[in-house]
Amino acid sequence: MHNPIPVDIKLKKASRTLMLSYADGQSYALPAEYLRVYSPSAEVRGHGNPVLQTGKIHVGFTGIELVGNYAVKLEFDDGHETGLYSWDYLYELATQQDRMWQAYLDQLAEAGASRDPDEAVVRFVP
Repeated sequence: MHNPIPVDIKLKKASRTLMLSYADGQSYALPAEYLRVYSPSAEVRGHGNPVLQTGKIHVGFTGIELVGNYAVKLEFDDGHETGLYSWDYLYELATQQDRMWQAYLDQLAEAGASRDPDEAVVRFVP
């Protein structure tokens, strides 16, 4: 079973948000940072061993491109522009945003890493 296809997609560069609207009236706002850390690219997915993305709190968009009838390619201002966000994956990211974001924050905490590229985290364990 396939997930819905968005009927409207808006990339808002100033607010660093991707807006998705669906035929059933549901709409979602996905922050650039969230989409960047969950990029479907091999660079992020790590060929089966995901690479934790850190320091992406300030990342924004530079563009969006429709890919056939099945995906969009997002371009980020940190130079990342690989990975195709299929309709199914975008719907998953939209509907599971709270759970997936918390999982990301938990991974950062466990790794002693930060969303802020200008912040170094040092964990002291006595």
